[in-house]
Amino acid sequence: MSISRGQLTLLAMPSIHAGAWRYPGARPDFHANFEQMKWFAQTLEQGCFDGLFLPDTLAIRAAPLEALMKGHSVSTLDPLTLLPALAAVTQHIGLIATASTTYNEPYTLARRLASLDVISNGRAGWNLVTSSNPNEAANFGAEQHMEHSARYLRAREFSSVMDGLWESWEEDAFCRDVQTGCYFDPEKMHILDHKGPHFSVRGPLNVERPIQSRPVIVQAGASEAGRQIAAETAEVIFTYQTDLDGAQRFYTDMQSRAQAAGRPHKLKIIPAVFVVLGDSLEQAQEKRRQLDQLVDDASSLATLSIALGHDVSQYDETAPLPDIPESNASKSGRDRVIELAKKEELSIIALARRICGYQGLEMVGTATMVVEQMQHWFENGAADGFNIMFSHLPGGVSEFVEQVVPELQRRGLLRLQYEGNTFRENLGLATPPHGYSRC
Repeated sequence: MSISRGQLTLLAMPSIHAGAWRYPGARPDFHANFEQMKWFAQTLEQGCFDGLFLPDTLAIRAAPLEALMKGHSVSTLDPLTLLPALAAVTQHIGLIATASTTYNEPYTLARRLASLDVISNGRAGWNLVTSSNPNEAANFGAEQHMEHSARYLRAREFSSVMDGLWESWEEDAFCRDVQTGCYFDPEKMHILDHKGPHFSVRGPLNVERPIQSRPVIVQAGASEAGRQIAAETAEVIFTYQTDLDGAQRFYTDMQSRAQAAGRPHKLKIIPAVFVVLGDSLEQAQEKRRQLDQLVDDASSLATLSIALGHDVSQYDETAPLPDIPESNASKSGRDRVIELAKKEELSIIALARRICGYQGLEMVGTATMVVEQMQHWFENGAADGFNIMFSHLPGGVSEFVEQVVPELQRRGLLRLQYEGNTFRENLGLATPPHGYSRC
């Protein structure tokens, strides 16, 4: 039975489909072009989106050169450089930066995110990741990538230190009294003095308290360790689901974990969805086929190897996927790919083409068809909203804002205008109390 649940949350990210940059009318340099990214953020804001999410990695992916040269992912702008610039040309949309807890230090990252929150007047978000790309290790003086469970132990302490640093100053600590010459009240400055297994951080942070108290915390882990840290630390959960039943189970599981962890409010569960629009179902399906045909097979096989953490080039590409040993790559991503191969009885090359295109939830059809699917998931306890990935850029964004957004608004599923002053307010999330800690 469906229930009324108010309005859904809309987030968006640049397209990750490997063929999108080659689609007719697409801008091949979109991800690395500031003017295009500015237009993207402003167009999303016109469509009343809650937030813009920027994924990130700290290394080129581990793939053969002939595969790397066919993909757009080798050149993207640093989120924590790009988002402050986008803050200056937008007013309402939330700005979510992906940043790794494995190859950053808490003090530096806490300061940069607090600065983004101040610059944007309270619109910062942090997507906490532990880094699944093993190539990142070599860029930070390590001979090998940190083991999966160790990455999550470090991430938990990292998150706790970040929380403490964002509590360095009370809201009214900076009196800036020109008459007395007192710039801040020492009684309202708090030194963290953290000493733990991974970090020793004194504090305080040398930037004032974030406007939202702390940026909105986002997490996308789907392994057991990933789900647990998300339940303990995050407020918004990104997830890759493919069917309603699985999404409903995930939704229930995450809310139960958050409750068991003593979290005072429900989490926002936001599945990623790849949207391909057309004037008819047939036209949209043809657009999807055309996108998939633009994906190079060498790039597809390399992408599959990365997802599995295992080189598949040694196998017959026309044969089914054999048993794949575990690796230090993303466990949830690996399991998702293996499940897809078994469920649809795909050969290695067919699986690779799906993975390099997009293997998660997709909504292909007219604007009305897409809205009906969103509404069904939203009203049946599978999602609080969606993280939209567009067929191509810039055209896919324009189509969505011009066709899907008005229909969502007509049905009362999306705001007509922004009402909150901060990202947290627009999401309907409470401001953490002073001294708040997730530990």
